[in-house]
Amino acid sequence: MPTNCWFRLIREERTPVTSVSSNRESQLSACVHCGFCLPTCPTYVLWDEEMDSPRGRLHLMKAEAEGRVPIGDSFVKRMDACLGCLACVTACPSGVQYGPLIEGTRAVVETSFRRPFRDRLFRSIIFAVLPYPQRLRLLTAPLMVLTPLRNWLESRRWLTCLPARVRALLRVLPDNTGCSACQPERTPAQGSRRSTVGLLTGCVQRVFFGEVNRATARVLAAEGCEVIAPTGQGCCGALSLHAGREFEAKAFARRMIASFERTGVDRVAVNVGGCGSAMKEYGRLFADDPEWAGRAEAFSASVRDVSELLTEIGPARASRHRLEARVVYHDACHLVHGQGVRVQPRSLIEAIPGVTLTEACEGELCCGSAGIYNLVEPEAAEVLGARKVAALSALDVDFVATGNAGCLLQLVAAARTAGQDLRFVHPIQLVDASIRNQTL
Repeated sequence: MPTNCWFRLIREERTPVTSVSSNRESQLSACVHCGFCLPTCPTYVLWDEEMDSPRGRLHLMKAEAEGRVPIGDSFVKRMDACLGCLACVTACPSGVQYGPLIEGTRAVVETSFRRPFRDRLFRSIIFAVLPYPQRLRLLTAPLMVLTPLRNWLESRRWLTCLPARVRALLRVLPDNTGCSACQPERTPAQGSRRSTVGLLTGCVQRVFFGEVNRATARVLAAEGCEVIAPTGQGCCGALSLHAGREFEAKAFARRMIASFERTGVDRVAVNVGGCGSAMKEYGRLFADDPEWAGRAEAFSASVRDVSELLTEIGPARASRHRLEARVVYHDACHLVHGQGVRVQPRSLIEAIPGVTLTEACEGELCCGSAGIYNLVEPEAAEVLGARKVAALSALDVDFVATGNAGCLLQLVAAARTAGQDLRFVHPIQLVDASIRNQTL
């Protein structure tokens, strides 16, 4: 194994893909087979198989487009195994835009390939629950009673007796859903107003990490931003888009765009890397839709990760109090590779007095979350999660900070499985604690 210190119920509506990029063929031919992507690809690192690398998958995509390979079990298996982490995009010297290619291929798979019954059932349940906060809360609230039993079984390694996907669902379930207080629709700016900012509250984020949303609003307000969190925004569609459910993703995106258009905000702040990456892609998603293309492009141009936004609005206005802590920052893939946001979160953390920031070995290797990947491909996700936690545990730190809800769920579960006592936070929580002079 190479080492480097570098996934409606069963009868779903089948809708033709309508927004496949016009330069798809040229993109598929742009790969020069240099191999720079290989050491950055999680599945290639794990299995050392050419067809489980970006280069190999591009070859399969091109062969399928030319009619040389059918969309069958083998083809779908290779596409499903991809985490879509986009590390290959960062590494590629030819500028191959792998993200739209894998998403477009998955959209074709979803409209032309009939998965086995159990797989269809499992995926249908996921997409009937995760994008809907009320359903997710209703489902997970009673399951919280089982978390002590889950933890006890896991401590004795008995969870391994369960089917992999059932085990994955139980493992990723947090010990609690956090504070149930609602996110205020409006948070006034402190002092003179610098900007009016919309806040994505999310679906999984809203249920499991509501305190991150509230910390985000407090920090933005302290820095002179009026924060608007429209109640009707819903899911951004990231999970659906990355899984090839394009029709569904577009429906979520239209609702999201319309919801924020009504507020008249200057920019939209996002504190989940996967969501921000998808929202910045709305322009591409609706490129062939005359009614929505302009609106989607304008909306995408307004989207900022919260670390980007705090950097853009100018020098910090709110005083930072000392916070004695050693912190390692984990790059969420769709933040660093999908959005190119690498420096800003680190700068925010390093600006806190008393904080020492360090880096982990294999820092940019995906943790295995990848949307619904850790649920539908649990074996590979478990290995990646364990590998990431091992690297983080080798450091003497007080906090592991990362800017994505999926990463937080995955890493907490992996640390618990490994018996490692690591504390995970969102970077904005560190900033919030410093401004409020509180401990975490």
